[in-house]
Amino acid sequence: MNDLLKQRILRALDTLPDDRAYQVLDFVEFLESRYAARQRPTGILAKITETVEDTMRAGKLPIQAISGTMGLMDSASKVMKGLAAAGQAVVDEAINVAQSPPSRLATPAAKPPAPAPEKLEPPRESAS
Repeated sequence: MNDLLKQRILRALDTLPDDRAYQVLDFVEFLESRYAARQRPTGILAKITETVEDTMRAGKLPIQAISGTMGLMDSASKVMKGLAAAGQAVVDEAINVAQSPPSRLATPAAKPPAPAPEKLEPPRESAS
């Protein structure tokens, strides 16, 4: 789909109430099933979100409840993606450190500090 068409559709969707937007979604999913030229997103979070949404719609829950739940799930999805990215960064750094040359890993041992010189006291005179 070209960008101009996508923007035009998005502008039209922005003016619709949620119940009408779900009717549009139903129609788009119908067209997808009939003409399936592309696959839908395969990420686990996308599948879970779609399953929850479809279940709520099948249960005829109010549109506001579905919209609110989808908003929360979208936020949770973003948090999970951030955590996954942070975890991947930690793993990548650990791999880089493990593969680096030993000279970079180990620093030469520091010499222990020399003992402080003892303070010499003048000899005491005996009282005899």
